[in-house]
Amino acid sequence: MLLPRLNLLARHFTPLRSMSFPTAIQAITIAKHGGVDVIEKTTIPFPDVAPGHLVIKVQYLGVNFIDTYYRQGIYPVSSFPFVLGKETAGIVVALPTDDTVLSDPDYQKRGYRVGSRVGVDFLSTHAEYISVPWRTVYPIPDSISTVAAVSTLVQGVTAISFMEESYNVQKGDIILIHTVAGGLGLLMAQLAKSRGATVIGTTSTPEKAELAKANGADHVIVYRNEDTTARVLEITNGEGVHAIFDGVGKDTFDANFAMIRRKGTIVSVGNASGAVPPFPPLKLVEKNVKLLRPTVSNYAYTAEEVFSYGQKLFGLLANGTLKSQVFKEYPFTAEGVQQAQKDLTGGKTTGKLLVKVFD
Repeated sequence: MLLPRLNLLARHFTPLRSMSFPTAIQAITIAKHGGVDVIEKTTIPFPDVAPGHLVIKVQYLGVNFIDTYYRQGIYPVSSFPFVLGKETAGIVVALPTDDTVLSDPDYQKRGYRVGSRVGVDFLSTHAEYISVPWRTVYPIPDSISTVAAVSTLVQGVTAISFMEESYNVQKGDIILIHTVAGGLGLLMAQLAKSRGATVIGTTSTPEKAELAKANGADHVIVYRNEDTTARVLEITNGEGVHAIFDGVGKDTFDANFAMIRRKGTIVSVGNASGAVPPFPPLKLVEKNVKLLRPTVSNYAYTAEEVFSYGQKLFGLLANGTLKSQVFKEYPFTAEGVQQAQKDLTGGKTTGKLLVKVFD
């Protein structure tokens, strides 16, 4: 039923030059840094539309740890009120008006049209309508549902790019994924297993451990019940793992150096427990360890890179290598987003958290 409904919507959307948009829209904002109580749903002006932008009517919001970093002030914001969010999906309602953009081969090969479904990785986009640079927009193929696309977009491109460019996971590798039952962790486990690696994961409960095993993890350590370092060294016969993908941050950082093997790679993915404190670079000398703190937006940066990673992601979804898993859908209210962030940071979730803006 989805495609007929989208086609019906498409017939009612016209290019920006002739379409009338509302003067004000609803958005998820903060007026200051703080706990989840600073999250509000407020009325803001319709976004300014640059000639090279697509205008999108937003259908779903993806909730990610990066939202909490901006909310807490771990990452700075330019001004208040600040619109939260970095992941959305919806329907194109207006195309760029810049003829240079419209004639760009990179733009043309994406096949944007009014009424088409797209995913977006761009900051401050948790609102009813957004205006964003076309290069940051991923066309969703007909074979992929909107929910599957938005529930894997940022985390899926992160998993693929980090496991290609931060550390290129190969057959025979042994890798460790912290918080393996989360949205990113499950996708990383699926991807690493498909590449022939042995996957070790950490998680908080036996139920999450079973989920991780069902998604490709060979060994799952319930860190509340086991000594993670001792178990990893036991599994690897004392050598340690080839690579660690760590989204926890402060609480797991030091132990990573005991679990990595000589010439191994530690990829610091996120700050769920807080930012990693300063440390002496000489710590890397002990095993000639490589340490990276990448961000997906610097791997999927150019128009070519964004398109390429989008093609890879949707191809892996279409052939079943990657599978989306939604933990819960929340309402488009301040209370709904507050609860989503509470659940995300409280360790209660597996898979993706979504906010539904409209049906």
